[in-house]
Amino acid sequence: MCRACGSIDHRPEPARAPRFAALRNRDARPYLFGTGLAMMGDNIEHVITYWVLWREFHSPALAGFQVISHWLPFLLFSVLSGSLADRYDCRRVIQSAQALFMVVSLCWGLLFLTDSLQVWHACVLLVLHGCAGALWGPAEQMMLHDFVGRDDLPSAVRLNATFRSLGVLCGPVVGSALLLLLGPTGGIFANIAIYLPLTILLFRTRFTGHVREGVGARPRVGPLAALRAARGLAISPTIGSMIILAGLGSFFVGASIQTAMPEFAESLGAGATGLTYGALLFAAGFGGVAGGLAIEATGWLRPTVRTAVVATVCYGLSIVVFALTGYYVLALIALMISGVANFVSMSVSQTVVQLEAPAADRGRIVGLYNTSSGGLRIGSGFTVGLAGTAIGITWSLALSAAVLAIAALGTGAYAFFKRPATPNGVAG
Repeated sequence: MCRACGSIDHRPEPARAPRFAALRNRDARPYLFGTGLAMMGDNIEHVITYWVLWREFHSPALAGFQVISHWLPFLLFSVLSGSLADRYDCRRVIQSAQALFMVVSLCWGLLFLTDSLQVWHACVLLVLHGCAGALWGPAEQMMLHDFVGRDDLPSAVRLNATFRSLGVLCGPVVGSALLLLLGPTGGIFANIAIYLPLTILLFRTRFTGHVREGVGARPRVGPLAALRAARGLAISPTIGSMIILAGLGSFFVGASIQTAMPEFAESLGAGATGLTYGALLFAAGFGGVAGGLAIEATGWLRPTVRTAVVATVCYGLSIVVFALTGYYVLALIALMISGVANFVSMSVSQTVVQLEAPAADRGRIVGLYNTSSGGLRIGSGFTVGLAGTAIGITWSLALSAAVLAIAALGTGAYAFFKRPATPNGVAG
């Protein structure tokens, strides 16, 4: 890092892009909408299938497996998925993931229709659904880079994250409506159509994830080859710090808030059902969407290591406030702030990783990032969930979030004092 000018080296930063630059790009715009729809379909499937599984089996163990099966493929297969994205046409990789999503929904529907669902069916389909998500991730990010190029990439990553967040927010609403209007069988069959726009769009674009930056021969792909390639990646301190930051947030907080929300809602006097409980569930997601739109509209934040570190610290501190407060309104505000901070942390760190990564290794490095940001969410079951059985969920979440904030500061110090091993153009 250059101590004189504060940048990691003297290459120019990406030019400041126009507001909503990615939406002005005629190739990226439909892709962003299609990604948001596909993410909504992902969440609709969760709503319908989780409801059916609880109604049929009333199994807490199966409910726990639902979380594990969703994130474990990210931990195990993201680097392999990144290798596939490096070697092959990313359009086809994404279409394969979307096809797997549709096949899983079709299988759920047939099992519902024939009233033949068994626990082992559910376990297999839940794992396949998680594998589809892990396959989708690296190729999705490489397509963004190919659509808009380096200068507009921060806008593309922010808007992609915003549209995905909208999909996450709308998924439960649309899923509940489909469940009410069509029942679980009709709803899950209807959900198949929601994956089609993105799948069809990718037949109509010339971008492959590799058009802007030719990278020559592709590495061999396979589980062992992917692991060997991962060991040989040139991970600069900047990339490494962003991967660590993403993993810290996932490991120490992750998805634990959603699963623990009924207990917090009751302690705040909101009850485990009703509008006030729903507002708590909605707050963090709404904060992420609102924050993403505000940041894109104003251009306040640049994709720097400093921004990612500060946002991660704010995320941890806002979760501490949420965990410890006894006031409902303050808890709601803290959750919305956490949503904004987490959005900034994840979108900035992901942007920095893409800007720093060599073109030939971008897919695998993004896959490694996804391993950290997605796969390590399993760890929150230990840092918050199991610890909560010993000291109470309030203190386990508060302490985990405090450790996250402190560790983020340590990661920032590491990035600041370590000179990168490879050239880059990201400000510190």
